[in-house]
Amino acid sequence: MTDSDSPAVLRIVAALVVDERGRALLVRKRGTTRFMQPGGKPEAGETDAAALARELQEELGLVVDPDELVLVGRYSADAANEADTVLDARVFDAPIILGPIVDTIEVAQEIVELVWVDPADPGAIALAPLSSEILLPLLASRNSPVE
Repeated sequence: MTDSDSPAVLRIVAALVVDERGRALLVRKRGTTRFMQPGGKPEAGETDAAALARELQEELGLVVDPDELVLVGRYSADAANEADTVLDARVFDAPIILGPIVDTIEVAQEIVELVWVDPADPGAIALAPLSSEILLPLLASRNSPVE
C-alpha cells in the first residue's frame, strides 16, 4: 500500500455528556444521517480542551471551563461523514450539571438535531462508528454494576 492509498486522518475532540439518568447526549450535523458525541476540530494554536469548550458553547450553548474537562483517552475509528478518513479523537468527560436545563438545550451552527440515548441500548438510530464501537460501550460499562 502506498501513502496515497492510506486514509486521511482527521483530528477531533469529542465530549461525553451524560445526564443524571445516565443518558448520553448525541448530535447530528446538517446534511448527515449519523449521530455522534458533540465536539469538533481544534483550530490552529488551540488546546484540545479549549477547542471542545468552544465547540460545546457554539453548537449547544453549554458553557464549560476547559480546565474542568477530563481526558478519557485517545481513540481511532472510521469517520462517519468523510470517505476514506480515520478519526484521531481526543475524548473528554464534560462534567456539565444539566439538571433542569437538559430539555432546553438548543442546537446551533451545523448541528440540527440532538438526542439523549441509553448507552447500553441507543435504539434504532444511525450512529457514527466512534460512538457505536467505542464511546457508547465505554459509557455503558461505567453504568454497569460493579461486583
